[in-house]
Amino acid sequence: MKNEHLYGSHQPAASFWQSMAARKPGPGASLALGAVVVLQHNLKEVIPMKKAILVTLAIFAVVTMAMAQTDILGAHNGYGRGCVMCHAPHSGALGNGLGTSTDPQNGMYALWGQNLTPLFGYSTSFSGDGNKASYPVTLPASGTITSAHDANTVILFCLSCHDGVTAVVGMMKGQTVETLPIVGGNAPTLLAKAAPTGGWAYSNDHPVGPSANVSCNPAATPETGYNWDCTGGGNSTTMITPGPNMTTFLKNNPGSFWNSYSPATGKGYPLATFGTTTVNAVTCTTCHNQHSMTVASINGNNYSTMFFINGQYTPLAGGNAVAQFCRNCHGGESNEMHGVTGVPTI
Repeated sequence: MKNEHLYGSHQPAASFWQSMAARKPGPGASLALGAVVVLQHNLKEVIPMKKAILVTLAIFAVVTMAMAQTDILGAHNGYGRGCVMCHAPHSGALGNGLGTSTDPQNGMYALWGQNLTPLFGYSTSFSGDGNKASYPVTLPASGTITSAHDANTVILFCLSCHDGVTAVVGMMKGQTVETLPIVGGNAPTLLAKAAPTGGWAYSNDHPVGPSANVSCNPAATPETGYNWDCTGGGNSTTMITPGPNMTTFLKNNPGSFWNSYSPATGKGYPLATFGTTTVNAVTCTTCHNQHSMTVASINGNNYSTMFFINGQYTPLAGGNAVAQFCRNCHGGESNEMHGVTGVPTI
């Protein structure tokens, strides 16, 4: 796991004592680092000195660890503001100093502390194939929010920080704090600002919304479809049940978000509910866990991740964890649907 940065490295105690001896050798002591006996002190002097040094070492270790640790909120720790960057415990958006709000539901759902008014009723579309009509999204109108977990409301909340054009926010730098693996640089975080010249706000962003369905096609092969050999899914209220190939994929990829899903209860189901008509569609929190930047907790186990990805996401030379994450939904491009069943996620 990518948790090495959580702990500072410490000089071994033997090395410390060696350096002490080397700095102040007593009679007959060598200047070499191997001379660890401080001969000029008697026993009564040495024991208190050792205790003092051990206490100093303990304090140093604690301070070093505290400096090296990174809160799992990562970038969403908001320069130390933490939870209140998004959730205002009092007065909603007004509690975060965002001016006069005309929102009759200001802060009522999830104590949301950003100004939503520029995005109420906003209609746009996400892309993936260059066709603007393919994945339309209409965000909730003012006063119509019914749940913080409604998928369109999730999109509304996320864009209130990550739009960058219609909804402009402060404090954000507009790029990830994490460097892009392999290629370097930083990815943009203000999505509408990153639209291509001549494009629309989200013409280069993965589709989300009620039209971004994850479907099943039990008869699909790599030549005829992009879907898993599952049942259910699509524009229906039937949740996905894995077929043989998808089941093998989940064994090879224990860090898949599907492994948190309990078919009996629906708990952990990664896809979204848009009103009452569609459950098998993608929203922002299908792919991202906004509360944990570097650790993905799946089925009781923790996996290394980055960019708030909701599953194991470890871009390594020769590794396949990034591709495996995409295959959570795009099963037709998986090893298993091509008859290769023994490739574990690395």
